[in-house]
Amino acid sequence: MAKQVQAQRLEGVDNNIWVELVSLAAQYKTVNLGQGFPDFSPPSFVREAFSKAITEENTLLNQYTRAFGHPPLVKILAELFGQLLKRELDPLCNVLVSVGAYGALYNAFQALVDDGDEVILIEPFFDCYEPMTKMAGGRCVYIPLRPKLTDAGTQLSSWNWRLDPAELEAKITKRTKVLVLNTPNNPLGKVFNREELEEIANICVKYNILCFSDEVYEWLVYDGSQHIRIAGLPGMWERTITVGSAGKTFSATGWKVGWALGPDHLIKHLRTVHQNSVYHCATGAQEAVAQGFQKELERLGKPDSYFVQLRDELQKKRDRLHRCLTEVGMKPVICQGSYFMIADVSHFKSEVPPPADNTVPYNTYFVKWMMKNKQLAAIPVSAFYSVPHQKMFENYIRFCFVKEDATLDAAEKILQKWSSESTGRKAQ
Repeated sequence: MAKQVQAQRLEGVDNNIWVELVSLAAQYKTVNLGQGFPDFSPPSFVREAFSKAITEENTLLNQYTRAFGHPPLVKILAELFGQLLKRELDPLCNVLVSVGAYGALYNAFQALVDDGDEVILIEPFFDCYEPMTKMAGGRCVYIPLRPKLTDAGTQLSSWNWRLDPAELEAKITKRTKVLVLNTPNNPLGKVFNREELEEIANICVKYNILCFSDEVYEWLVYDGSQHIRIAGLPGMWERTITVGSAGKTFSATGWKVGWALGPDHLIKHLRTVHQNSVYHCATGAQEAVAQGFQKELERLGKPDSYFVQLRDELQKKRDRLHRCLTEVGMKPVICQGSYFMIADVSHFKSEVPPPADNTVPYNTYFVKWMMKNKQLAAIPVSAFYSVPHQKMFENYIRFCFVKEDATLDAAEKILQKWSSESTGRKAQ
């Protein structure tokens, strides 16, 4: 008998629904509100900086730079986030630049999660957290955000999805090592407020738990919501790895520049993983991101800041998509942050009956039906839950609104036609 080729750590994490859904979206030539990336260009000042970095003659910006982060980039990251966290950051010890936020997260899981360690994942969670935990030898422990009932006529909001601190504390054992936080949350768009974060922080401190805080949508918060960095709360800096993304910050996801911030006694272990895996990130992209942050630091919070302009523009797109989804009969949950919105599609069960195979979550079946029959792509929210909990939230699908107006125009036409056809059927 031939030896098993696949490493055991890949068992159970090798299948990925994203591969199938991306393929179907292309096959049916859909209007793609599924994948989470902008279909518009990054701001001109970072594009010009990238172009200049790689086209100038006799430049070292086409060669290796410092392995743990291009010096100008780690310097500006330390300066910016030092201001925001109200502490002095050492660019060489407290900042690690890696291949996107994905790379920074991978470094954290590999460096700090050991065989048998328990990692608490707050559902819904970005789907890479689970396989990264398992590949590091850890065991996932799940706790869901639960939607609280609202009065009739009250707008559904991600704010209503809450974490029960008592339920969280009950999940902790002597093997609990890490809690993974994502704020603003993908796919829900929830922004954890200060009170919620203080409850989480108190538990982390009480039980000596590390926190991986994924904050890639930190600049995209709406309606006056405030992004609070948990690393800035008492007792949390020394136990928190904060992950950020230039791709989300500057609408340049393909550049794959991300970072981890934290105390040196944690970051030094991430550096070990980084240097023995990817080793290095594209120098030209890091240079462009550094220049982008330098410009933004000078106008932080001002009307001409790209962060402010992008936030305001996306809030308009969010409100437009919310209206369109409501008109067709879905029940969208208005998001406080990120560029995603989930919607309840249980209204359509008379038009799109559940699949005969009751092991398939309804939203997975519905999304595939919608791509084939309506040429509109979304993502089933069950993809962001553990298998035991997928059926609990199987009526929700996720839409992405960080898209050109032309893309949203096309989606709106599909939704309007769908609404008209449904109204016509009911009138018959």
